[in-house]
Amino acid sequence: MSGADREGSFLTSDNPFLSRPKKAQIAPAEADAAVEHFIRESLSENTRAAYRADLAHFTGWGGVVPATADLVARYLAYHADKLAPASLARRVATLSKVHAANEWPNPCQSEVVRATLRGIKRVRGTAQDQARPLLREDLFLILDALSDDARAQRDRALLLIGWAGGFRSSELVGLHWSDVDEVREGLVLHLVRSKTDQTGQGRKIGIPLGRTRHCPVVALAAWRKASGGDGGPIFRPVDRHGNMQPDSLRSDAVSTILRDRLTGANIDAKGYSGHSLRAGLVTSAIKAGVPTYKVRAQTGHASDLMLSRYVRDAGMFDGNAAAALL
Repeated sequence: MSGADREGSFLTSDNPFLSRPKKAQIAPAEADAAVEHFIRESLSENTRAAYRADLAHFTGWGGVVPATADLVARYLAYHADKLAPASLARRVATLSKVHAANEWPNPCQSEVVRATLRGIKRVRGTAQDQARPLLREDLFLILDALSDDARAQRDRALLLIGWAGGFRSSELVGLHWSDVDEVREGLVLHLVRSKTDQTGQGRKIGIPLGRTRHCPVVALAAWRKASGGDGGPIFRPVDRHGNMQPDSLRSDAVSTILRDRLTGANIDAKGYSGHSLRAGLVTSAIKAGVPTYKVRAQTGHASDLMLSRYVRDAGMFDGNAAAALL
């Protein structure tokens, strides 16, 4: 079985539209099963789910695979006013992956598809909605408004650790108590896997002892004591009676928690999401004059280019040209 065959069989395991005959097995069944397992794990479950959803949308519209370039272009034109350009670009990438994996001629590499997508981007624009950053001042307002019940203790720890670590929502809810090491300066959190680290190399994030009334280390210690945390996920669902569930929170729960707590602090929650914690740390740190390489060390951003929009937004009113004139 060639590499392309293996990848093709992986992509077809959940969708009959992509099925193709397998070649004769050469390796023993056990070895072949192991290869299939690792190929399946080469992509995260979120990525596999996105592939399935994108393909289902294309075929639900009336598309078939293998597809022609004209068919893909018509699909893009039909949805130009219904989907964001970024969503259409992702669907093109999915279709390209499907065709490449199955060794079919790739319609997504044709000029008609590329030109159609370029035209949609020019007409619609490519600016994407960005999560509103949760700045330090607003974070403190939220924390000051919290009570001291079990759910509030969890949310205090979740918001402070998520903000101080610059975590993505999936990284935050994926933390286990075994990932936490106490050190003299605070905590070291071991991030086993993340969106940009699918091979599991991992990295360490330092959470320092706070100098204000809102210390992430103290908040996590309080939550650990309240939850009896000695293993398993750190952040778990807590019902209105204070009963904790065994499984970890879902990633989208971070957005819900943040918006609820913003509302509780009389702050308009519009535009905020789970990513606001990460964006808030970056923006607040840059406003405070923290060097970008130090910010990247905390968040895991690959380069200053990835931080450029935060730098631009954070410095929007510093030396503002209009401020000198009005």
